[in-house]
Parts: sequence; structure tokens; C-alpha cells
Amino acid sequence: MNEIACSTMSDRHRLFAGERDGSPAMMNMILGHIVAQVVHCAALYSLADHLAEGSAAAETVARAEGLDAAATFRLMRACTAFGLMTYNRETGFSGTPLLAMLRRDDPRRLRAGAIALTSHGHWAPWGQLAEAIRTGEPRAEATLGASLFDYFASPAGAPEWHAFSQFLAGISAAVSAEAARLIDTREVSLAVDVGGASGTLVHALMEANPALRGAVLDLPHVAPDAARAAKVLGLGDRFSFVAGDFRSAVPAADLYLLKHVLHDWADTTCGSILQNCRRALRPGGRVIVIELLANDIEPTPLLAQFDLTMMVAAGSKERTLDEYKDLLAAAGLRFVRATSTATPFFLIEAVAT
Repeated sequence: MNEIACSTMSDRHRLFAGERDGSPAMMNMILGHIVAQVVHCAALYSLADHLAEGSAAAETVARAEGLDAAATFRLMRACTAFGLMTYNRETGFSGTPLLAMLRRDDPRRLRAGAIALTSHGHWAPWGQLAEAIRTGEPRAEATLGASLFDYFASPAGAPEWHAFSQFLAGISAAVSAEAARLIDTREVSLAVDVGGASGTLVHALMEANPALRGAVLDLPHVAPDAARAAKVLGLGDRFSFVAGDFRSAVPAADLYLLKHVLHDWADTTCGSILQNCRRALRPGGRVIVIELLANDIEPTPLLAQFDLTMMVAAGSKERTLDEYKDLLAAAGLRFVRATSTATPFFLIEAVAT
């Protein structure tokens, strides 16, 4: 005998009487932070890897990760609500294709993104978005005690930087493959990946051109990852790492690559970075900026999310093509072309005036 009396299934899942007006969609938006943290924990505790070979009980996963068994069951039950898992009383929890995207070996590195973008470095500034909008100022200093990148370079932020760097490498993989296809490096001797982290972009160009020498200019704590990646690809003899701050100077080169760099900085700093490239650019050289291009009228969700992240965490923004043209011109660089890729990103090419 059913001990719970209820009306129809559709009625039972309604919270408000007028849910046909779209209120469930609004509730999903309001509670979006919960979904983000569920995904964060699913990634952090490697749930996709634990379920990669089949079903498992929550107690088994909890034991392997050193977690509370009851709390782990509740987390995994929540995962079923969001399409990450299914549940069978006899066999336990099973992962869905959506959960599989959080596996450690998934080349898109979404697991790293799920960890980095919902950890303290991003999460704390985002909690003060309203204040950022009120003042027009980023919230990293107020919440982290330092800029986002200085926080990443600290002992407290280092684990987040590692995850964030992996996530960026996942994004970079698709963009870099397109860049290697579209950028002609036949007349280039040395390409410098400015702020290139592990070097995904310049490595792709080096693989496409066996004569090309490549370098990454970035902060010292990035060097081991870049050197390791070059060695794995068999590029170690043509690759070098330059420890430094691109806001101060860049090494001389025939080609500067600035992928997802300028959107991290306010206009004045972007001007300094581009001026440094212009001063050190060898005769006949080029600068290629790789970024999203903003549309003031109809931004995509991805662009809107990136733009607000830049505002609240770094005090910067996504820019229109005209805004990039202005930055280039002010630095003594002449815009040549903007080339679309098979990704949301564009290649913006410039030469010395």
C-alpha cells in the first residue's frame, strides 16, 4: 500500500502555482551556484574516474577518497538530479556521458576547469559581483589580498593555478590546432608565446614547422610545465623558456603570439605589453593576438561569462575588433586582418607601422 498520498507527478514537481510561466528556468538560474559546486566536488573527488569501469556504491567511493560515506551518497544522489549519474538500488551509481567529461584523461581538461573556476581564486571575487558593478573595480584584491595572478603564484593559490593552467591548455588545444593551420611561419625563425603558460600554442606551430624555434615568456613558476610539455612532444631542442614579466619587456622575435593575454588586462597594461612587442619586434615581424571578439548588441553566453569574469576577477574585459585596432595603433602596430577560426576565437594580425 502506498503510504504517500499525492496528486499527479507533474503537480508534485511544481514549486509555484504558475510554473508554466517559466519560473523553473528562473529557479535554475538562482540556484546555479549549487550546480557549480556539485560539479566542482564531482571533479575534485574524481567521481568520473571511480565510475569509469562501471557502477559503484557511494560507500566505495567515499572509502577510496577518504570522505564521509553519508555525505558522499548525498552528493552522488544530487549528481543524478543534474544528469551526471544514474542510480540503481542493486548496483549503485553509474556515470553518464556527461560525467565522463570530468575524467582525468579527457583531453578537453574540463575536470581542471570545474576545479579551478569554482575554487577560492575565482569563487571569492564572483561573490562580490554586485560590488564590482557598483564601483567598476575588480574584487580580487578585496577577497584574495592580491591580484588573481599574484594569488595563483602564492603557495595558497598554487594548486588552483595548476588546475587553471590545465584548463587553459584544454581550451588552447583546439585554438592552437587552428592557429597552426592558419598562421604561416615559413619565414619565421623564432616565435615567442607571450604569457604562453605550458606552451600549447607555440608547440603546435613548432610541430607544423620543423624549422621553427619557439619560446614561452611567462613567470618562473610556469617553467616546469612548459619544459615538460616540450619534452613530451620531442621539441626540447628547439624550445626555450624565458622567465619574466611581459609587462616590463619581451625578448626579440619574428613573431609574437598573445593568446588569451590581453583580455586579462586593462587598456593601459595592454598598451605596455603591445609597446614592448613593438620595440623588440624584428624587421618584417608580426604580432598575432588571439581572443574572443565582443559584440555590443548580442553577446553569446560564452562571451558574457568571460567578460564578467574579466571584470570581477581582473579588472579587464572582452573587446570589440575596433577596440583591439585602437590598442594596436596606439602601440605603433598596424592592423592587417582578423581571421575567424573553427572555434569562438579570432586571430588578429598586426605589423609594425
